[in-house]
Amino acid sequence: MDTIQIKDKNFTISIREKEIQKEVIRVANEINRDLAGEEPLFLSVLNGSFMFTSDLMKHITIPCEISFIKLASYQGVSSTGTIKEVIGINEDVTDRTIVIVEDIVDTGLTMQRLLETLGTRHPKKIYIASLLVKPDKLKVDLDIKYVAMRIPNDFIVGYGLDYDGYGRNYPDIYTVVD
Repeated sequence: MDTIQIKDKNFTISIREKEIQKEVIRVANEINRDLAGEEPLFLSVLNGSFMFTSDLMKHITIPCEISFIKLASYQGVSSTGTIKEVIGINEDVTDRTIVIVEDIVDTGLTMQRLLETLGTRHPKKIYIASLLVKPDKLKVDLDIKYVAMRIPNDFIVGYGLDYDGYGRNYPDIYTVVD
């Protein structure tokens, strides 16, 4: 499907599944290379990163653990600016190498909050792996080590990303049509 409708908005395909998978594998290979000898804890930020995390982990070959955290800052098509922790971290991260797996970093405020929260738990090192980054929308300086793709400041759905809870199930990524 080249176009879809979710609620009151129309979307057109912008990134095909094949291209997404190619970049996911590239990121996994970089992590495998860079973190060889480590045993990182991957923290997947729900709900949006579930597809990225699943596909990424299929290509991670180093010993590792995975857990999930849920932070929310979106409502509808824009960030609310209010960040609330819904599901916390149960693992002891002291002296652990952490890889945060995120679907999209746009303003960076959610990621900054997560980094601050994790930093109080004394990890050895924290890396960020994001499927998508919107460089033109960043409001804070973040060191995002692993980026699958940089995209313009458009509203998108698919491959885990949603519009009011809908659209996460599509294997491709779609951009809203004005």
